[in-house]
Parts: sequence; C-alpha cells; structure tokens
Amino acid sequence: MNYFIEGIQGSGKSTLVRKLSEKYTDYKAICEGDYSPVELAWCAYVDEKTYSEILDKYSAIRSEIEEKSFEEDDHIIICYTQIITDIPGFHKDLEQYEIYNGRISKEDFRELVLRRFLKWNGDKNIFECSIFQNIVEDMILFQNCSDQDIIDFYKRVKEALSGKEYQILYLKTDDIASNIDTIRKERSDDKGNEMWFPLMMQYFDNSPYALEKDVSGTEALYEHFKHRQELELRICKEVFEGNCKVLCSKNYSL
Repeated sequence: MNYFIEGIQGSGKSTLVRKLSEKYTDYKAICEGDYSPVELAWCAYVDEKTYSEILDKYSAIRSEIEEKSFEEDDHIIICYTQIITDIPGFHKDLEQYEIYNGRISKEDFRELVLRRFLKWNGDKNIFECSIFQNIVEDMILFQNCSDQDIIDFYKRVKEALSGKEYQILYLKTDDIASNIDTIRKERSDDKGNEMWFPLMMQYFDNSPYALEKDVSGTEALYEHFKHRQELELRICKEVFEGNCKVLCSKNYSL
C-alpha cells in the first residue's frame, strides 16, 4: 500500500505524515523537496545539456549538486532546495527550471505528470501533497483551467494509477482562516517576522488567475483555498471513490 496525504495548507499534512511514519516504520516518507517518483515540487527538471551547464556554473558545489541529482529518462531532477549554500542566487537560478508556475506549456505539464504516475510502481511510500496540492494549484492559478477540466484530467490520472495500490488520505478543514493563522505563526523567525505568508501572498497576488479576476489580499487567498478544497473533495468523490478517505483535519484516529 501507498498513502497520498492531501489537504489545503495548514490542514496538518506534515503531522499526519510524521504520525504514519512513526506507526509504520518500514514505510518511506516522501515530502516536498525530496526526490519523488511522482512529484516535482521544489525540484529542478532539466535536460542533460542544461545540467552540464549548471555543474560548470556552480563548480564550487558540484559534488553537492550531484549528490542531490537523479537521472530519469532523458532528464535530470535536482533537489536543489536541499542544497545548503551561501552562493548568491543559486536557489533563485535553479527555481526557473521547476515545472510549476507556468514555466512549461499546459500540454507538456500534463504529459509529464501523467507519464510519471504511469511509470511509478512503488510500495510502502507515504507521499506528502504529491497528487493534488501543487498540480491543482498550478492548474487553477497558472493554467486557467475550469473545475471540469481539472476533474477530467484526474480521470486520466486515475487511469495512469490503474493496478497500483494506494489510498488518498484527505484532511478536510472547516476553519481555513484559523489553520492558516496557525502556520503563519509557526513559519516565522525567532523575532516573530513572518517568513512563509508574505511569499504565499506574493505567489497568489501575481498569479494569472488573480490578475485576470482582479482579486488580491488575504480574503481572496482564503476564498481560493476554500474553492480548491471543495474541488479536491469533488475529485475524491467523483474520481477516486474507493481509493480515498476523508479525515477531519486535526481530529482523527490512526
């Protein structure tokens, strides 16, 4: 069996991943930024020529880059956010090679996501936000997809996962604002300065979705999260019935 832990930001995904990992010690937890066979968040996805150029450009940390690099077909995946370096601009430079935020075409994005789900044949994995969060966010905020378009895409994902053993554990929250407020405090520095939320607001406010609809600010972001949760719950019910269990965020029993 494999588990996909899903839910909007602040719903407690990381906590559930940790609890499951402690309970099932023979399972492997795969979180954002780790090398994953199904998810590319916080990772650069480059061809061999670009990879060689990156190694030459950052030759001082070549060994660190190689240690966090994984070959897949004709591309290299670099888990660059796991590389600790004080080289100016390194992380910003490699960020441009992620597949999200409109960096590749809608067609290439879908083909890549489906191909990786199709090729994956793993067991005993616990995936953190690897089937919904980053993909659905991108399709809403950067690809201008309708709800039905996204649901239809996930029917293709379900086909790609045919024959594989998995369960989606979805953490549903009834108080989005409260959950976000909690992680705003948790993801602050020791002086109380927020680190995560300003970046989240910038990401949302500058997305094609927000610009087209002329919305911005905290309340608009909360409305987006509300819509995304409703859509993901629809996908759970309409597409993944039998492979999905909805849990009450922060109020469940293993």
